[in-house]
Amino acid sequence: MNDTRDDIRYEPQAPLSVAARSACPRCGRGHLFKGFLTLAPRCDACGLDFSFADPADGPAFFVMMTTAIPAVAFGLWLELTYDPPLWLHFVLTLPVVLIACTLPLRFFKGWLVASQYVHRAEEGRLARPAPAPAPTARTDAPGQS
Repeated sequence: MNDTRDDIRYEPQAPLSVAARSACPRCGRGHLFKGFLTLAPRCDACGLDFSFADPADGPAFFVMMTTAIPAVAFGLWLELTYDPPLWLHFVLTLPVVLIACTLPLRFFKGWLVASQYVHRAEEGRLARPAPAPAPTARTDAPGQS
């Protein structure tokens, strides 16, 4: 199941590998981002249009669940164990929380974009019910001959 574009075959890319390299989910060579978290409009190697990608708040959710909780737990442990002055929290805990919550965002966003491409995710559409058949006239109704 290789994707094609103008008679070029692209080998399937693993979403985690694409995310780790911040590469195009189709060719694996082009850049996925044009800034730290801004998606490029298209791949600079194969021309894949990234407009299909909409990770929304997914990366922030995964970061909160995987790194933010342990980072905040570090600050709580530090407070309860050593009872340090407030300035020490600014020096130790604040950088730990900021780094732990910012750096993984790019990886998770790349992973979600690659997963959307690999699994051909699309916006949901509501299925409209089929129109009901028109009522038919009954010929054997009582009182009619």
